[in-house]
Amino acid sequence: MDQTYWVYILANRIHGTLYVGVTNSLERRIGEHKAKETAGFTRRHGVDRLMFFRGFGEVGEAIRFEKQLKRWRRAWKIRLIEEDNPHWADLYLDLMALPPLHPDLQPVT
Repeated sequence: MDQTYWVYILANRIHGTLYVGVTNSLERRIGEHKAKETAGFTRRHGVDRLMFFRGFGEVGEAIRFEKQLKRWRRAWKIRLIEEDNPHWADLYLDLMALPPLHPDLQPVT
């Protein structure tokens, strides 16, 4: 099975605190952020709303894009979010309404 690696941006509210991450399981990882399972920045700042995500076929590509985004100015990240998500909707809700991104994965509830 081909693996997809995901780069994502979370926020705690519209134009709020932003977090950039990378994962091999978007559903699982965002579910962990929402459940506040891991101590750290996102739990401390309540950053758990999925604002943006992009898939990559190679882990190296995903890591390079994640590092690039982390170097971007805040305004550039906001522009990237608003190009596809102008109302800052939590995309996790839409993501969970779709079939799993990989057929062998079950949604996190």
